[in-house]
Parts: sequence; C-alpha cells; structure tokens
Amino acid sequence: MATATLFNYSYSPASGVPDGPAPRGLKHIAIVGGGTAGWMSALILARSFIGRGVQITLLESPIVGIIGVGEGSTPWLRGFFDSLGIEESEWMPACHATYKCGIRFEGWSTKPGYTSYFHPFASMLDNLTMRQFVHNVDSRINGADVYAHPDRFFIATRLANEHRAPKAGESFPFDVWHGYHFDAVLLGQFLQKKALERGVRYRVCHVTHANLAPDGAIASVSTQEGETIAADLFVDCSGFAGLLIDKALHTPFVSFGDNLFNDAAVALPTPLGEDIPCETLATALRHGWAWRIPLTNRFGNGYVYSSQFCSAEDAERELRTHLGVADDVPARHLKMRIGRVSQHWHKNCLAVGLSQGFIEPLEATALLFIQQTATTFAEFIERGDWGEEAHGRFNAMVNAHFEGIRDYIVTHYKTNTRADTEYWRANAANLNLSDELKQLYSLWMEGKSIAPPVGQQRLGRGYPVFSWYALMAGMGIFPEPQQLRRPTAQEARYDLAEIDNLLARSAGNYPAHRHALAAIAPRRREPALQIYFW
Repeated sequence: MATATLFNYSYSPASGVPDGPAPRGLKHIAIVGGGTAGWMSALILARSFIGRGVQITLLESPIVGIIGVGEGSTPWLRGFFDSLGIEESEWMPACHATYKCGIRFEGWSTKPGYTSYFHPFASMLDNLTMRQFVHNVDSRINGADVYAHPDRFFIATRLANEHRAPKAGESFPFDVWHGYHFDAVLLGQFLQKKALERGVRYRVCHVTHANLAPDGAIASVSTQEGETIAADLFVDCSGFAGLLIDKALHTPFVSFGDNLFNDAAVALPTPLGEDIPCETLATALRHGWAWRIPLTNRFGNGYVYSSQFCSAEDAERELRTHLGVADDVPARHLKMRIGRVSQHWHKNCLAVGLSQGFIEPLEATALLFIQQTATTFAEFIERGDWGEEAHGRFNAMVNAHFEGIRDYIVTHYKTNTRADTEYWRANAANLNLSDELKQLYSLWMEGKSIAPPVGQQRLGRGYPVFSWYALMAGMGIFPEPQQLRRPTAQEARYDLAEIDNLLARSAGNYPAHRHALAAIAPRRREPALQIYFW
C-alpha cells in the first residue's frame, strides 16, 4: 500500500469470497444497464454475494449506446483491480491502457511563473518531500520569498516530465500510487467478460419502464421484448436517462449548475507520437478546457465547455484548431447533466454511475463514484445494514463525497485569472460556493495553514492536503503583499537542491513509459467461462 504524509490511499486486496447465507430478503439483484458502470457494479456485487447464493443479472439494451469517452482514472481504479485479483498484465493490453502519474493544467492561470502546474498522485517518496512543500507554501502565503510551486517537490511530476512509468523494479521499492488511461469501450467489454466468468447472468433486452409495488418500491421491470423481470434489488446503471431512480421513483435531482457551468463536450481522436506521456493534459481554452489522454494506439481528445457561452459548432471548430485536425475526422458531441440525486439508495433501488450524478471530467472521478458507491453499498448489506436508517447514513456519505469533489473542481475555475472571455470572468466572479469552501479560502488568504482542517477532513473533503496545496499554489493563489520579504532562517530552512538531487536520482529507477508498457505481456490464460442466458 502506498502511503503519503498526511494522507493514505488504501484498498482491500483480493481475498476469498464472503461465506455464510445470503442477506435476508436478498435473492436476486437486477442491474439495468451495462457499460462501465453496470459491469463494474456487477463485479463488485458478485464478489460479495454470488458465493452466498444471490443471483445477479445484468440487463443490457441492444439499442442504447454507452458514453465511452471517459478514458482516465484516479488511483482508486488500481485498488479495484487488486481487490478482484485482476493483474495489469491481463487488463491493460486488452484496453490499450497506459499509466497516469497525474494531471497537468495548462493556461488556467495568467500569473507569471504559474501558467502551468502538475497535480501529482501520491508516492511513498513523498514522505521525504511533502513536508518541505507544505512548509514552503505556508511560508509563501505569509509573504516570505521562498519557492512554492508544486512541480519541484514530487516524484510523480518528475516521472511525467520524463515520460517514465510509475513502476520501479524490486530493487527500488518506492511505490507510486498511479492511475490509468484506457479505452472506455474496451474496458466495459473486459469487465463484462470477467463478470460473466464469475457467475453474473446476462440478458440482452431493452427495459422500458419499472412496475412499482404498493409500498412504492420497484417490484419488476418490463422490457420491449414483452417480458417482466422481478428482483429484490435493482441497480440503476441506465446513465443520464435515470430509468429507475428518476423516471420510476422520481428521486429529486440536485443541480450543480450554479457551481459548475460546463454542460457539454466534443471529442476527437488523434494519432499517437513517438513518446507516450503518462499524464492527462488539461488545457484551458476560450470557453472551457481541452483534455489530451494518451493510449497505446492514439490520443483521446475533447473539449469540455459551457453551452451558455459557446455553441456546439464553435466548440468543435475551436477544438479542431487547437489540435490541427481537419473536418474529415468525425467528432462526438455529448451533453452532460451536472449534479447528483438526493438519494442514491432509494427504497430497493441503488443508482450507480451517470444515473446517480456526474461532476464534469476534470479530475476523472466518474469511475471513482461507481467504485465507491457499489463497494460501500456492498459493505452495508454484508453487515445487515438494510433498514431506513441505513439508507439515510449511506446517502449522506455519498452526497458528502459528491460535494467534496465538487468543491475541489469548483476551485480550479474560481481561482483562474484569465480575462479573455466572459466564460472565465464569470467563473472567477462566481459566488455560489459552499460554506466549507469559503472557510478554506478565508484561512488560506489570511495566511493560515489549511493542513490541519484538510488533514482531518473538516474542510476540503475528499482530497488530501497535498492536492489542495498543489492546486492553490500551482495556480499562484497567494495573499499578495506589495513586496515579498526576505524569509527567516526557519522559513528558508529547506535546501531545494537536495530535493532536486533526491528526485533526479530516484527517477532513474523508473523505466521509460513506452518500454514499461511493451513489457506488459498479455496472459494467454483461458479460464472456464460459464455464461447464463435467459
């Protein structure tokens, strides 16, 4: 497990199937919708319940496509595969996957020296450099003239700059808790294969509506093919349609439109170059930002923008100009509903994925919400936490997670210093901020350390200390005295040359990204496959 000062990434390693009888009243789980959300949920629930006699059936429409452009992850995806005993050598080649050390932000700030910064993922080596970074930033917000840009303090940044994979050999046992880039469509297909191997039943049918029981719960769903399918628990993975959680149960939706303006995207592929980067690139454009995601066979690109400020046609034109792509390369246009449902677990329905909510893809959190929602739900059910009071606690946990990540993403826009378009000016002027975010900003601008409240997750929920410091310092957000003062001996006690030397020597233990990917050999193992069709 990778550990970083002030914050721990953790996951549960693969273990045996939980034993014992099925939870009372749970014999059949029906998952409505496939794609990454459906099949990821199926694998998580299968691990907990199939061995205890619970039948899990995924119902996938033959006429509804999947979004399929979310091609980046947080480090938690690594924990997902580890918990299922699925190795990188099995899934990464099948999904054209590459490693991800973090996200580089270009052009969000206009402040000299801060027009670009890298948000790294955590590493065990950060224990040797993070304290220096936080110390220097705290000194800088109090007016001391010390170096406080995040790019000089983290091994993940060094690896990204040098296109090195975050996979050192056994002789250098310092783990980097990395994420991934992947082909989302291929990932869904891979997860489907693994779910079927593990006993999930599969039915190709188009669910048209749900039938409610007298108590308002879902009794069954009806299909276009004329069948009625009953279950004890229904998992809504029907995407933005929200077929069960919205259309059947009419669960209220909480919009984040006043906090986050972007509601549309356009995507285009481009050829891969000689090198394969190990970072997501997020470049500010006129009415939003463009992503660049490296796979082993292409770059995935897109432009996330606000339809209040930019038409779809103008967005596509700007993206093509940004990439130098001709009109003969087809583009995909997407609309996004930004926000969350008020109850993710409502009666006997669990909403997972886009049906439960979506926060724009700036921090690649879509799979994280799927993984943590399904995993937390399984943990509740495993311990018999099944009643109304459990519903309330579960929904409060998931809602707090959404709102914490929302606040972190809002901060990218609120702290921008661009003034070239009304879009960026409106984001900087936006006052629709949570009380927690206002308090965090106030502490920072008053020169007070935010490390204690963020470390205790009283403020800045969902992100560790180094992430908040990297964002605020990376954007150059400091209380600006008329002139920076000379630092005290205590403030200037760290030698940056020593940090440079440590990271340079350490980086040499990590291979070139392309070479590391080439060394991942696909397994030629064909496990027994038992598929249940109705």
